[in-house]
Amino acid sequence: MRVLFYNWADPQDPEGRGGGVSVYQRNLLDGFARMDGVEVAMLSSGLSYDLVGRKPRVVPLASGPVARYALVNSGTIAPAHAGFGNPAQLDHPATAAAFAAFVERTGPWDVIHFNNLEGLPTEVLALRDRWPGTRFVLSLHNYYPICPQVNLWFAERESCESFDAGRACTRCLTARPEERAVRTVYATGWSLSRLGMGPGSALYRTVARPVLGFAWRSVRRVLRWRHARRERGQAVPAPAAAPTAGHQAPAPLFHAEAALAFAQRRARMVGQINAHCDAVLCVSDRVRQIALTHGIHASRTTTLRIGSREAAEWHHTRPRPAFLLEDGTLSLAYLGYMRRDKGFYFLMRALAALPPEMAARLRLTIAAGRGEADAMAAMEALRPKLAELRHVDGYSHDDLNDLLRDVTLGIVPPIWEDNLPQVAIEMHARHIPLLTSDRGGAQELGHCPDLVFRADDVPSFRSALGRVLDGSVTPAHYWAQARPPVDLPSHLNALLSIYRGDA
Repeated sequence: MRVLFYNWADPQDPEGRGGGVSVYQRNLLDGFARMDGVEVAMLSSGLSYDLVGRKPRVVPLASGPVARYALVNSGTIAPAHAGFGNPAQLDHPATAAAFAAFVERTGPWDVIHFNNLEGLPTEVLALRDRWPGTRFVLSLHNYYPICPQVNLWFAERESCESFDAGRACTRCLTARPEERAVRTVYATGWSLSRLGMGPGSALYRTVARPVLGFAWRSVRRVLRWRHARRERGQAVPAPAAAPTAGHQAPAPLFHAEAALAFAQRRARMVGQINAHCDAVLCVSDRVRQIALTHGIHASRTTTLRIGSREAAEWHHTRPRPAFLLEDGTLSLAYLGYMRRDKGFYFLMRALAALPPEMAARLRLTIAAGRGEADAMAAMEALRPKLAELRHVDGYSHDDLNDLLRDVTLGIVPPIWEDNLPQVAIEMHARHIPLLTSDRGGAQELGHCPDLVFRADDVPSFRSALGRVLDGSVTPAHYWAQARPPVDLPSHLNALLSIYRGDA
């Protein structure tokens, strides 16, 4: 069987782009490469550009055990945020032609597995009709087909509950990226890489990256300034009378054509998936529920939780008999990013609001790269209130066992519908129960309602934490219905069954 994988970020990207999906993609390539009778290759797109404009084309990357290729000069830039709502996310004939030519030159392929659609125009899905012997499989690691921001996260502040026929998208971005500037940054990095001076080299670390980083931060500041000015100067319909207490002024006028374009984007992408994808793999039941709600056919979708090397830790650890340490304190851990959508700011606010007697019983480990100044300030303000606060400025997989050795409860508090956070799997696989919000797929690992709180709800969080501290919830309650992590070999075999078209 020959399988071509696609993702916008190359799994060996020297800048580490692609997040957890890149980790997953590396695991798939490595696992299948060790299997007899399976040949795999990798294609990425949307990050590689020439400084002088040229047509889209596919080039091989550095040789290795698995063939890897990059589509250069894609008309669809990645990630999706960089080209928010650009029509090229739907159609870009030159990019689609380059993709088709590559597939036909290197094929035939039994399966093309898209681990994202970002970086390619979704018109490539219609090529399924040209290759009737090739199955198209799509994994939903995010919500790109239904959300141009990919995460159903509105205006960097709240979960997007109402699409409003596309009007919500017109006012979602707090700073709209300048696509030409992004392409220039990408092209500079790509050109340096081809000269052996790209990411990973000493020249890039000491000269290029600081300069490019400064340029990009400057562009973002200008974009935010322009956005703020637009917002202040935006025309609003004149109300018949001044608003009184309890009544809001009418909402601002929005460009009807822009809203219609976003509505058509969603409808077209969902339609293409339903028409051309043989299988749509949802990484949690919650993701499948959201996919069905937005029109992806039930006959196409199935829940397939990702396999992970972390599952090996399941066999080397055992559940603890109690949450509390001998001194009566509780050891908590938050892993990941200091971001609002991930729930970091909420967690800082919720912990700060705890009664002093509760806060004084908590030992908190935060393993996350340094965030914005306000995130760091919120964390430091907590320090005197807790029994202990430890900040680890980022971590690697090899650090996890030592990092989590004394942790008895993990916190996964996303505000958005986080598909299935890698950090949740990392802790759960080490027999660390999870206190989670009710958004996204992390709550499905434990199936323990007593350790689930309403997202962005401080009293609900306090109640759930209180049940742990007073002993009414024990690790045994969590593990009674918990779902064992999926190991990589089992996941690979499940994928092969889907690739074959088994029922």
